[in-house]
Amino acid sequence: MIYTLQSKLLTVDIEDLGAQLASIRTKDGTEYLYQGNPEVWARRAPILFPIIGRLQNNTYLLNGVSYTISNHGFARDMVFSVVSHSVHSVTFQLKDTPETKKVYPFSFVLTVTYTLEENRLTKSHTIENCSDDTMYYELGAHDGFQAPLSSNESMGDYSILLPNVTAIQPYGMNEHCMLTPKLPPIPTPDSRIALTPATYHLDTVVLDRTDPATVILCDSHQNPRVTVEYQDFPYLGIWTQAKPFDTNYVCLEPWSSLPDAVFAGRELSEKVGIRALQPSQRETLTYTVSFS
Repeated sequence: MIYTLQSKLLTVDIEDLGAQLASIRTKDGTEYLYQGNPEVWARRAPILFPIIGRLQNNTYLLNGVSYTISNHGFARDMVFSVVSHSVHSVTFQLKDTPETKKVYPFSFVLTVTYTLEENRLTKSHTIENCSDDTMYYELGAHDGFQAPLSSNESMGDYSILLPNVTAIQPYGMNEHCMLTPKLPPIPTPDSRIALTPATYHLDTVVLDRTDPATVILCDSHQNPRVTVEYQDFPYLGIWTQAKPFDTNYVCLEPWSSLPDAVFAGRELSEKVGIRALQPSQRETLTYTVSFS
């Protein structure tokens, strides 16, 4: 089911499957959200929980016990319940089930709230540990934005601006998409980088949080079109599939932790940036996207 938020500037649709964005459009019909071409990338804006990325052999260890879980976790494929809905805000909630406990043996509540104010969409995620033991989790966004936004532009005209950043130092990645140690610094003229990770011979550009924690999608005239502010998230992923043609989208992804890496242990607790919640503890991670 689709739930709609409206302001004077934007209409935003969110679906209960995965509590994910379905559309972000202006009054003149400009669509900012990638619409999930199954021949390119079928998804649009999945929530990554309780893991980010893929694991070696799709498995992790918890106190020495092996668990198998799919890429990016299960939240993106589950229907969330709706807690509240108004013209400017909607709150979704997901709780553990017997099926989730087979792959992630924790009791939890994940609450996701979208709030729309004029041209700004804020997304807050509250994670609560309902288990009797320490709960380890990861949470990330995977929002795909249209590039280009106008018919007279091409994807190659667009760029990503990282304000005040003079060089990036992304993590490396092996043939199995496991992170490796950071690459040498890459200069960023005018604080801009290319949309396509393949430019840097990577599947995904994975960066430590920049200062300021802001990433901007700019159009052919270098005007900001999508601005993501992600202070609560220590890492940023930038991804679009490598294709022999323009894929016409780029994902700007705030992440709470790093995907699996060759320099991390196999225990879930040893993953880089993993979050730990004590019993009955909760925390909220928020980011905001502005559209121009």
